[in-house]
Amino acid sequence: MKNKLLLIFIIGLSFFLRIYKVTSVPPSLNWDEVSIAYNAYSILKTGKDEWGDFLPLHFKSYGEYKLPAQVYASIPGIFIFGLNEFGVRITPVIYGTLTVLILYFLVQEAFRKKGVSLISAFLLAVSPWHIQLTRASFESSFALFWVVMGIWFFLKGLKKPKWLIFSVLPFAVSVYTYNSARVFTPLFLFVLMVLFRKYFWEKRKWFLVSGIVFAVLMVPLVPFVLSGEASARYKLVSITDEKGLIPRINERRGASTLPWILPRAVHNKVTYLSFYFARNYLAHFTPDFLFIRGAGHRQHHVQGVGELYWFQAPFLLLGLYYLFRKKDRNLKVLLPWLLLAFVPVAMTNDSIPNALRTLIAAPVYQILTALGIYYLYEITKNKKIFYVLMGITAVLFLVNFSVYLKNLFVYYPVRYSRDWQYGNKQVVEYIKENQDKYDLITFTRYYGEPHMFTLFYLKYDPAKFQNSPNLDRFETFDWVRVLRFDKYYFPDLGDNGTQYQDVINANPEKKILFIGKPGDFPVYIPRLLTVNFLNGDVAFEVVEK
Repeated sequence: MKNKLLLIFIIGLSFFLRIYKVTSVPPSLNWDEVSIAYNAYSILKTGKDEWGDFLPLHFKSYGEYKLPAQVYASIPGIFIFGLNEFGVRITPVIYGTLTVLILYFLVQEAFRKKGVSLISAFLLAVSPWHIQLTRASFESSFALFWVVMGIWFFLKGLKKPKWLIFSVLPFAVSVYTYNSARVFTPLFLFVLMVLFRKYFWEKRKWFLVSGIVFAVLMVPLVPFVLSGEASARYKLVSITDEKGLIPRINERRGASTLPWILPRAVHNKVTYLSFYFARNYLAHFTPDFLFIRGAGHRQHHVQGVGELYWFQAPFLLLGLYYLFRKKDRNLKVLLPWLLLAFVPVAMTNDSIPNALRTLIAAPVYQILTALGIYYLYEITKNKKIFYVLMGITAVLFLVNFSVYLKNLFVYYPVRYSRDWQYGNKQVVEYIKENQDKYDLITFTRYYGEPHMFTLFYLKYDPAKFQNSPNLDRFETFDWVRVLRFDKYYFPDLGDNGTQYQDVINANPEKKILFIGKPGDFPVYIPRLLTVNFLNGDVAFEVVEK
């Protein structure tokens, strides 16, 4: 009964830490959140995405082809609560909380120690890494939900082989959820096949059926992969990007002082890619990333604390030692789970180290910490000493946790509202109230994709958008932008009023509302509205002609 009450408390705490002030922390929906949500809204209303494609398996969106699971999963929240911040973010809050519960069952299945299972679940419930990415609509946290479920079912399958079939279902869904899982999941399943080959041979009927089910579920991806669209996003972030790769190699060859034949041997694709892969991979095991500052990307991490808590460091080491010392086949999944989680991000060239693309690793750290605490209990002969150490640990945790919560709820929204595209909502609300007065509404694209914020906050009819006769899209470097639809125009407004005047000259008879950044309009033009970031800096200025 006590363990059940503790589990209920942990799940309740997990839900609270994800739902509290969820519409204002993070301080605004970002462009990916509004894109996911508006496409979900479009499917709900018309059965088609913003491009007019019926129930697509991939959403072209801005040209990076978002995977479908997050979009479709967002539909119930938007249907119940509407197209707003809460309707968007309730979905990650729910599956984020459920991930904590599933992790408890996974560890219990693997280790059969309720104390270890409860500690693992508690640590994920309060994890800065996991909380950040389940308070907003991030595909990576949904992929983690499916991966954890798949591993849980797999461990059940080691006892009852019919569960192997059930395990491939969530693994397959993870592939349809986030790009990192498209790399991690097949690699992880291959490693499991190698590690448990004797068991799979004994239960080859179930193994074969599971493999067939997984393969069938992957069939819809084949046309997408063959079309080349699957690499649209990867081309933007890959270390193999030809536009940057070849010039960098040639630059290093030219600057080399080695004898004539050696620069080509030292500076080439193989050495370059190997070096950057290793550098990117190892960057995620540094104390700075894990315990001190975390990831630098301000949307992916709260800043000011590590991805893990300080107190976890010694227990992680103990947990790793215990893992290598203990001959338990259920625990074999932990090391490949951890090591393979960083492979996808090591193949990219931006935001390194990266918390978003490596979230799959987060539960492993919590399990290892719990195993370390359990091992310390095992080897401590005087249990009073153990409880004193746990008391000290609890104090350290509370200090670290308090620092994190203050950063999250007090400092973070104010300092980083710009990084979350804050101000778009306020501007579009002004547009909504005043648009009937104007023939043309010109909205700067300086902060990125204003058309999607306009669609989202206006709750613009998806059918009307799909069939807009003046819808003007254009593509630049594998990124799709919308220049105009209806009476809305989204140019790059230049400094010193140059573009402002060009728009006026091109539309002499129209009454125009302008939304721009500071410096876009002459100083003598009266400002109808000024929208500030939460730190007081000016985000948008609104004027009219």
